[in-house]
Amino acid sequence: MKLRIFVEPQQGASYLQQLKVAQRAEELGFDAFFRSDHYLRMGDGSPLPGPTDSWVTLGAIARETSTIRLGTLLTSATFRNPSVLAISVAQVDEMSNGRIELGLGAGWFEAEHSAYGIEFPDTSERFDRLKEQLEIVTGLWKTKVGDSFSYSGKYFKLANSPALPKPVSSPHPPIIIGGRGPKKTPALAGAFAQEYNVPFASIEACKAQFDLVSLAATNSGRSPSDIINSVALVVCLGNDSETLAKRASRIGRSIDDLTENGLCGSANQIVEKISLYQEAGAERVYLQVLDFDDLDHLNEVSDGVKSQFV
Repeated sequence: MKLRIFVEPQQGASYLQQLKVAQRAEELGFDAFFRSDHYLRMGDGSPLPGPTDSWVTLGAIARETSTIRLGTLLTSATFRNPSVLAISVAQVDEMSNGRIELGLGAGWFEAEHSAYGIEFPDTSERFDRLKEQLEIVTGLWKTKVGDSFSYSGKYFKLANSPALPKPVSSPHPPIIIGGRGPKKTPALAGAFAQEYNVPFASIEACKAQFDLVSLAATNSGRSPSDIINSVALVVCLGNDSETLAKRASRIGRSIDDLTENGLCGSANQIVEKISLYQEAGAERVYLQVLDFDDLDHLNEVSDGVKSQFV
């Protein structure tokens, strides 16, 4: 079981705050530092300091870290041309010496698209575009140096692309596909993903989704064991009631909500719940950390939780 740190910078975090969390996570031996890819705050609260671009941020963090893996949950396919995305991610992969993973999704938050003038097609078209994007990104990366790549789809057309630069990772950075849809998401994960992530779901729901992806992988001619199963859950650790209540309050969540829908309580309680997800098939857990300034929280999660999954 690998434990990864996952943050939501659009809720109010500067680059420097993200860097401090990433560096502390690396010092503590967490497997990876991942961030969301959003341009607008969700819910109430101050919009300051404003959004940070995920791949600009990760490129900078790559140069300020040396061992921790880095990636997105999830980059929206609506945000970037697939060829430009392939170039950006390959470059950040070089900056990190091969520590990058690309989480890619169809996009869902309509308000951020309206706020920044980004086209937001209907659900069916977004998934069709995502499929083409996956075909193009992986196709560009897999093309041998000296060869060219062409593609003719409904939404994207490439003619004799040199398919450069190449990522450091071989054959390419791992692709992560996430979501809880019953058909389209499992089908894409089964065909393209090296990892499938279920966000903020119950143990039973995760098990059902993992089974759907395993079937989809088989139908695509792949072995289900080629795909790592993971889950993302908010974490709020407090070994005493006062600390727990304070941390829950700082992120604007109730203890009851966090206990039911996330990982909340003492280190032992969190370890016990993670073990249940592990029994359901999860091999990685993304610990969503919502308070960027509470680095002691990371220390306690490392000492009390991560240490139990060595």
